Amino acid sequence: MNHVAVECVGWAATAVFVGSYFFGRPSVLRGVQMIGALLWMTYGILINASPVIVANVLVFSAAAWTLFRKPGATGA
Repeated sequence: MNHVAVECVGWAATAVFVGSYFFGRPSVLRGVQMIGALLWMTYGILINASPVIVANVLVFSAAAWTLFRKPGATGA
């Protein structure tokens, strides 16, 4: 993949991540955060940056956990 395409993935990830803060419904917010994390993971893979990949695996996991957990569940 050429440099410009890789940069476009990074900029798309940035736009989705920032845009996620403008969604009011928590379910939509979490879904958009998950998409952003997937884009960041892709970017991290393309530039071979393990910290970017791991951080966004964690972000994706946290967003998925809060999106799919049962309402009222406290984890205790």
